[in-house]
Amino acid sequence: MARAPVFTEIYRSYLQQLEGVDLARRAGPLGVTFADGGLAIPVYGKVHHLSATAITGPDGRAVNPAIRVILARYVLDCPEQPPVGADPLMSYREFADAAPLLSYFTTNTNKTIETHFSGGLEHLRNRARTLGAVELTSGTHDLSLRYFAVPRVPVLLNFNDQDDLFGAACSVLYRQSAKYYLDMECLAMTGTLLAGWLISGD
Repeated sequence: MARAPVFTEIYRSYLQQLEGVDLARRAGPLGVTFADGGLAIPVYGKVHHLSATAITGPDGRAVNPAIRVILARYVLDCPEQPPVGADPLMSYREFADAAPLLSYFTTNTNKTIETHFSGGLEHLRNRARTLGAVELTSGTHDLSLRYFAVPRVPVLLNFNDQDDLFGAACSVLYRQSAKYYLDMECLAMTGTLLAGWLISGD
């Protein structure tokens, strides 16, 4: 994964690329709102603002470099039309180009959530609500949650708490269509961002 100085250089490059993008035309395909010369994009329910001059968080606050990269790529890679056809759920592992970042994703998403929330099912449920999760009915998991990392990119988190026989287990699933909106590095970062926000409550 890129380090902070590299993120800064990438961010500047993305802003330059965004200068040539008709942001208003991207709003419909992405399912977001165009206002004040830019796009209002929810990230796990928290509205961020993207323009050719800056990418900012709620209330104009600065955001971490990963979110800047995710949102820039999301807009720059926007398909002209939403994908059609079957759109099955997939683990990160199942995406064709995910292999180089699979260990990073597993360690910093699934394993992190398992470790932190083992024995804390209700704590996870309460944290999830702060990020706009919808709790789904599941006959196979103690907790099943649906989020939107960004519009058009739903995320399904399934969690089974520890018991007398097994440790806590977490799986994070995406729709196959996620690959049309985010590359594999950005998709991995949506997982680690979710884990971090669930733990920190930010």
